[in-house]
Amino acid sequence: MKKIKYILAGATLIGLTSAMQAQAQTQAKDSTVNRTVVVEQEYNPDIMDATKVNVLPKVEAPTISKKDVEYDETLAPTGSIPATPMQAYTATETQEKARPGYARLGYGNYGNLDVRGNYLFMLSNSDRLNLNLHIDGRNGTLDLPEEAGEWKSRYYRTHVGMDYTHDFSQVALDVAGHFGLSNFNFLPGSISSKQKFTSGGIHVGVKSTGEELPLQFRAETNLLFYGRQNDLLYQGYKESLLRTSGEVTGSLADNQTVSIALQMDNYFYKGDNLKNYTSLGLNPYYAYRDDAWNLHLGAHVDLSMGFGDGPLVSPDVTAQYNFSESYLLYAQAKGGKLQNDFRRLEALCPYGQLAEQVDDTYEQINAGIGFKASPVNDLWFHLYGGYQSLKNDLVQGEYTVSESSSETGTETYATAVQLYNQDTDNLYIGAEINYAYKDYINLSASGIYRSWSTDGNTETTNADLALAFKPAFEADLHIDSRPISPLLIRLGYRYISREEVAGEKVNAVSNLYLNVGYEFIKNVSIYARLNNLLNKEYSYCWGYPNEGINFVGGVSVRF
Repeated sequence: MKKIKYILAGATLIGLTSAMQAQAQTQAKDSTVNRTVVVEQEYNPDIMDATKVNVLPKVEAPTISKKDVEYDETLAPTGSIPATPMQAYTATETQEKARPGYARLGYGNYGNLDVRGNYLFMLSNSDRLNLNLHIDGRNGTLDLPEEAGEWKSRYYRTHVGMDYTHDFSQVALDVAGHFGLSNFNFLPGSISSKQKFTSGGIHVGVKSTGEELPLQFRAETNLLFYGRQNDLLYQGYKESLLRTSGEVTGSLADNQTVSIALQMDNYFYKGDNLKNYTSLGLNPYYAYRDDAWNLHLGAHVDLSMGFGDGPLVSPDVTAQYNFSESYLLYAQAKGGKLQNDFRRLEALCPYGQLAEQVDDTYEQINAGIGFKASPVNDLWFHLYGGYQSLKNDLVQGEYTVSESSSETGTETYATAVQLYNQDTDNLYIGAEINYAYKDYINLSASGIYRSWSTDGNTETTNADLALAFKPAFEADLHIDSRPISPLLIRLGYRYISREEVAGEKVNAVSNLYLNVGYEFIKNVSIYARLNNLLNKEYSYCWGYPNEGINFVGGVSVRF
């Protein structure tokens, strides 16, 4: 029964579908009001595992289309061209760098030898190595004072040195070494016939270079040695010196600083009557600076252990007031220790010898006032005066030894220049003036007068004789002139009168000199130095004559 019902329902649906299709075919055309829209959906079946399908697009080779070049052949009127031509290229102006090398060789009439050499290696922007050499000497015959005959004088001095520096970001390192040798002979009739000095040393130091550091500092240590071949009572003195020094500076404000400096010297000697000792010096000070004032307030405290006096105290005070841009008034009270090591003995008088150990000189006070001014451009002058007191001042005198012969009944004498200590003081007044006109001329003159005094006698010699070589009046005048660019001329005069002792004076130093240099090829010059043009007799050491008219000439090269 159910099957019959299904059959009838299906026939009914078929019939309805046919009737609808026929009606659609016979339906009238669409009007503006009625419109039939037929929607057909594109068949898009789902593809299983579509991610596994790899389809690459077709690659086509690129093509380049050639284009013809078109030129603008129209005439341009002159008004369209800029009238200002192109400026010439000019390089940045810089100062010519100094040549790293220098050499000089000269010879003179007394067998004078003049050799100089120096070379600076710029290893990098922060590393520099400097090597230097100098040799000077004499091998000639000198006239002795008071027509006492002639003296075959020989004196040669050699020095070689090395200095290396390295700049870190905030600190600089300095390492140096040097060696020196002096050979010369004494006057006839001297206790010794010849002398030899041997010296050398090693230096290591560091110092701060960065201004942003909280403390500025420097520190160094030096190992120095020195040997003397002959002295009055001993042959073969040797001195070894370990010198250590340092300084630390801190800022209190923009224009105020506090510093403390320290130096320690450890002396070690080989030889009779010479004692090892240690010298310690302390120098604290305060500094203030502004546009008008410059103050330095401090003191020196020195102590010796094993030999010498101590403790000793001296001032370290300076006050300067700039009451105008070019006018300065100052007052000072200074002092401190001067080390009388073997190097200073040679500098004072190389012919001097030791009979006993000398103490260090101590400047108890050097008080003075002064005035500096520059009223016009290129002209300035300086007036000053003061008082100086020296304890154990290093002086020179004559040492005589007599020997009697029982066979002949005669007595012979041998002499020497002795170096010893003596307390001295002096009042002084001086002046300086300097004027320069461009690069053509430079005039400089200075003079200082001193009045010396001393206290009583010493065990070795009359104390008054200690003043015999002290300068009573010193004057120095020189004029530098460059009439043409490659030519430089210096004409000068040096005068030193001595202190009067027992109604007599040692001959004054009177040296009129002329120096000439001419650069005939770039960095190559010839030079000549003429001294004692007035042919005066004078000496710097007791009894030892100076050269008469003498000259040295040679060639100097920069490379």
